[in-house]
Amino acid sequence: MGQNSLGGSVYQHIAEALTKGALKPGDRLKIRDLAQQMGTSVTPVRDAVLRLVHEGALALKSPRDIRVPSLQQERYLEIRVIRLKLEGLAAEGAAMNATPTDIARLERLTEDNEQALARSEFTRATAINQVFHFELAEIAAMPILRGILQNLWLQMGPVIAAAYADGGRTMIEVHYDVIDAIRRHEPRRRRGRPARTFSPGATSSSATAS
Repeated sequence: MGQNSLGGSVYQHIAEALTKGALKPGDRLKIRDLAQQMGTSVTPVRDAVLRLVHEGALALKSPRDIRVPSLQQERYLEIRVIRLKLEGLAAEGAAMNATPTDIARLERLTEDNEQALARSEFTRATAINQVFHFELAEIAAMPILRGILQNLWLQMGPVIAAAYADGGRTMIEVHYDVIDAIRRHEPRRRRGRPARTFSPGATSSSATAS
């Protein structure tokens, strides 16, 4: 595998761990450990980590201290507003384009999410939640929008994962609303019911869905 391809593969591996919630705020990443896990040298891992630092998904406190950041309230709220607007656009496009096969896929994802949550498999449930949201942009045939959402989820994925044990139930309820609007091909219906989301440090009583 060429160096560029290897670097891209390493980047995707770490990025997926962030967006799907396998990494939580405060988790520390060690370049040598990651290189050993992926069977590669430290160079592509270091390059991937620096790229993710540049994108705001990781925090470089020192060359030996690389962590998943805990978002400050202001940054979190800004990303939240942008993400919900863009995901509303993705849902609109999905409502216009969705085939019965697409709708069945969203229903299967929601069923899998229910099962994972019922078994307290919160990491798996968080990953399925992320796939559901990205699937809307895929159905909408909006690859540029999906790329933008990918960058936002790099930063939001760990936050959502950290809160999923308390708020996953409410998150799934929002998915049913989305599927219903798509099934009815009502693109504005979802936009008219703004999704709720978590606030960093929210308790189970104050946390609501994303």
